[in-house]
Amino acid sequence: GPYAPDWDSLMTRPLPAWYDEAKVGIFLHWGVYAVPAAGVPGKAGAEWYWWLLDEDADPTITAYHERIYGDLKYPDLAPRFTAELFNATQWAELFAASGARYVVLTSKHHDGFANWCSEEAWNWNACDVGPQRDLVGELTAAVRTAALRMGLYHSIYDWFHPLYLEDRANNYTTSRYVDEVYYPMALQLHDRYQPSVLWSDGDWDAQSAYWRSAELVAELYNGRGAPDLVVNDRWGNDNPPIDSGEHFGGFFSGADRQQAKPALLQHKWESAFTIDSETWGYDRRSTIGSYLSAEDVLYEVVSTVAYGGNVLINVGPTADGRIAPVFEERLRALGSWLAANGEGVYGTRPWRAQNDTAAHGVGEGVYYTAAADGAAVFAVAMAWPADGVLALQQPRPRKGTTAQLLGVSTGAGDLRWAPRTRGDGMDIKLPALSSVASELPSPTGPWVIKLTGVA
Repeated sequence: GPYAPDWDSLMTRPLPAWYDEAKVGIFLHWGVYAVPAAGVPGKAGAEWYWWLLDEDADPTITAYHERIYGDLKYPDLAPRFTAELFNATQWAELFAASGARYVVLTSKHHDGFANWCSEEAWNWNACDVGPQRDLVGELTAAVRTAALRMGLYHSIYDWFHPLYLEDRANNYTTSRYVDEVYYPMALQLHDRYQPSVLWSDGDWDAQSAYWRSAELVAELYNGRGAPDLVVNDRWGNDNPPIDSGEHFGGFFSGADRQQAKPALLQHKWESAFTIDSETWGYDRRSTIGSYLSAEDVLYEVVSTVAYGGNVLINVGPTADGRIAPVFEERLRALGSWLAANGEGVYGTRPWRAQNDTAAHGVGEGVYYTAAADGAAVFAVAMAWPADGVLALQQPRPRKGTTAQLLGVSTGAGDLRWAPRTRGDGMDIKLPALSSVASELPSPTGPWVIKLTGVA
């Protein structure tokens, strides 16, 4: 194939267009860790339970484990990962209703448990123990039936795998774990499911050469992977910083909860964040305060897309296969907002200005996106101005410029505006919020104003 197994060559592959156009994805952290469903806020999420228990010996987790499970070890909990209420079609319908365009499921997290029938994870996979079902296969089929793209997260390393521990003890001069476990597993995921996203993780212990990262990506790009495949950037601890110009990978996922900044405008990136802010896997002890509000979620969406990023919004399903109503409520709220305002999100590009003022955040400031053809600019107001006038500094209007409030079908959506008296900008007169509230998807915003004829 055209790509050599080195990053200089791999970085020349164009990013498949669907990914930038999609903007919104759903992330799922689901596995045996959903049985104990407990993390340590501020330290590690519930998906790190086995490590917290056996490697870190965290006192809160060891006490919790002893009280509930007694002498059982973490692997003994796998039969309780039953997924008996899992309905892949229901999940896929919810993700479609959320306005997401792709879904990424943990095929295997750092505990090594595979959510498909993997020979490399003998008796430690969802077909041999627990659900006794191919969870990856079922969800992949349902997601595609719902006309979304399917992606798979795959952790490179495996905390307690004896071959991995042996390689590590040898200072990575041997590679039995990669050659006999990780690499064949990774190829099998693509041979069997042809995912559109490969979301790599767990790379920080060793360099990309040990993981054979460039070799794997080249093999996938050269035809073994799906033609629309995109990969991320977690491929080894030798990867230079995300804003260095030397960073390698497909799209850049940076740090967890990667926040928007001007340096990220140079290359396609993604912010993965969790609706339960303390954890990626389900934590059954979380209280409502740790869940992002719908407004918080929309802030992450708007601020990320303005800077050219995608959002990957994480949900932790339960061990019996449910998505808790609090997650469902947040996803449906997102979906109703995107149904009204998606024109300012999907397929957009960053505009020459990403936000209007120095002050911006949840419920504050204005972000911008631009239509791909340049015909429209979208001003996304995070708050409804008290005086009913939205003052924009950045756009340069002219005679014939129009301003339209998205999501309002009546004439109330066509807005009057005036140029600002000094410098660039325009003052847009908004209708009384009460007069349009019944049509708008959210009483708390954000609100999207479509501008045409601005420079």
